[in-house]
Amino acid sequence: MSVIGEFTVPSTAVAMERTLAAAPEMTIEIERVIAHASGTLTPYFWIRGGDMDRFESAIAEDPSVSDATPLDVLDDGTLYRATWPPDVESVGYAYLQTGATILEATGRDDAWRLRLRFDDHDDVSEFYEHCEANGIEFEVNRIYNPTSPKAGGQFGLTPKQQEALVAALEAGFYDVPQDVTMADVADALDVTQQALSERIRRAHGNLVSNVLTVQEFDASE
Repeated sequence: MSVIGEFTVPSTAVAMERTLAAAPEMTIEIERVIAHASGTLTPYFWIRGGDMDRFESAIAEDPSVSDATPLDVLDDGTLYRATWPPDVESVGYAYLQTGATILEATGRDDAWRLRLRFDDHDDVSEFYEHCEANGIEFEVNRIYNPTSPKAGGQFGLTPKQQEALVAALEAGFYDVPQDVTMADVADALDVTQQALSERIRRAHGNLVSNVLTVQEFDASE
């Protein structure tokens, strides 16, 4: 059975320590991370709140990340793509080493809060050992087996994405014929229609990636 681990780690253990220090009022939410054969990692992350000019100045000088490029600018945040160099040891490489999946990763001020999914407890132990061997600090908040198939994090959904999907469902947005519009759901959540549309699109993408493309497992194991 898979295992969910919730951790708090200092900003030095993930990346963008200088960026977070320069813009402590901002929140960085990692959406996904792509690994390349060269050893580099490409994180896609959302920036929310604060002074964007100060953020861009800080990230341009941050040695733990390079090639930060804005992709989507929305009312509730900006999506960036960047690169983590292979010589920067971090939790990012630790979770890849053990085959874990990032369910949530949020950085603010001087810390990151992570929720990772591991295939089993052996992978959790390997994650511990990798972090300790490479001097990566981390604090374990919770380790548990998922018990509810409806838990959004189990399918890669952020709390906001889960909230948007549930609100749309309960409002009748997915009914056929459709009597409720995207604008109606956005008004109920007090967000813009564009922000809700992007949130639901990302949520649908996460559901497809984490539900329809996962490998099947033997329930007898």
